[in-house]
Amino acid sequence: NHSASIGHYDSEYFEVVIRIFMLLFGVNFNLYYLIFLKRFRAAIKSEEFHWYLGIVAFAVITIAININSLSGSFHQAVRHSFFSVSSIITTTGFGTMDFDQWPEYSRTLLVLLMFIGACAGSTGGGLKVSRVMLLLRTAKRSMRRMIHSRSVESIRFDGRVMEEETLNTCMIYLTIYCLVTVASVVLVSLNNFPFEVNVTAVIACINNIGPGLGMVGPAGNFSAFSPFSKV
Repeated sequence: NHSASIGHYDSEYFEVVIRIFMLLFGVNFNLYYLIFLKRFRAAIKSEEFHWYLGIVAFAVITIAININSLSGSFHQAVRHSFFSVSSIITTTGFGTMDFDQWPEYSRTLLVLLMFIGACAGSTGGGLKVSRVMLLLRTAKRSMRRMIHSRSVESIRFDGRVMEEETLNTCMIYLTIYCLVTVASVVLVSLNNFPFEVNVTAVIACINNIGPGLGMVGPAGNFSAFSPFSKV
């Protein structure tokens, strides 16, 4: 059936192929250029790539444990967890299972992955893993300066010292991102839908995710929103 979705075939082989390529397209494309130049060591040493894989591994394992009782077997739990995590963090939008029916921990972690997104220089949306890394390191440095006011500490990324202008730009981006998100949630709330629907609908759209939670989950759509909210 050429009009059926990937979920119709229920093929683990198809899912494995899609999972792998979703994750591959969430990687910074500069790494593929380095591999093309046969600079394998430089590509493997990428901090963002390590964080990206670490976030995916943590999410897949903990969600699989959380949904194990709903999946029949741990193998199936890992299968569904891996696909949903890969789809959400790379902002691909595919789905083989309605993760809106999962426990709160799994749903919450998937929403956090919507914010994080894929690597910089990839096809994915979200804040980007590299920005999240810089924001966390900047926050850590700020807290240390509060305790040790005379301390001088630079922030490094892939072995390079980051300029203050770059860090400030990252903070400005986060501020504008948060303001736009909050303002959008307030405007969309005029539809009088539940809070989690309004929030995840905005997050799904602003990060180019696809599904959110509730009525905009994998089994739902955005058709009930007013023309004003859609605009």
